[in-house]
Amino acid sequence: MAKIGLFYGSTTGNTVKAAELIRNEFGADMVDMVDVGGKSADELKKYDTLILGTSTWHWGGLQDEWALFEDNLTGDTLEGKNVAFFGLGDQKRYPDHFADGMGLLYEKVKAFGVKVVGMCPKRDYKFEASAAELGDRLVGLALDEDNEPQKTAERINKWVRQLKKELGVE
Repeated sequence: MAKIGLFYGSTTGNTVKAAELIRNEFGADMVDMVDVGGKSADELKKYDTLILGTSTWHWGGLQDEWALFEDNLTGDTLEGKNVAFFGLGDQKRYPDHFADGMGLLYEKVKAFGVKVVGMCPKRDYKFEASAAELGDRLVGLALDEDNEPQKTAERINKWVRQLKKELGVE
């Protein structure tokens, strides 16, 4: 299988730590990590499968580098790709905007002929609302390093196993 492009933006370091755990769970030889800060759309074109990871800032905003990079998410760069999402949020402090950043990225790319993989049940979380909600699921893996850091490794392990099945790379 061709390498997976794992694109992330990280302000405090939590998103890059999660990205590293995801890469390691897949195997470092399968995943290239790409910090979106200062990158171009050409980086996206190199991969058939993308994992997009962001934190949520304040009341539902994208992480700063993603806010600048999101214009690169176009049909020209995404059509025909598999795309998975992971997002960081705080269920207690921002229960009405939990992992919204992940939902914003999903909304941006869903119309560009992508196959979304890696949706997760929302039953394992306690929040009021999220832009990442799609019925009884979240559009990707949500992580809460502020309140549930002890669940991160297990959630990532389970999610990567799910992705491998959905992508046919078991």
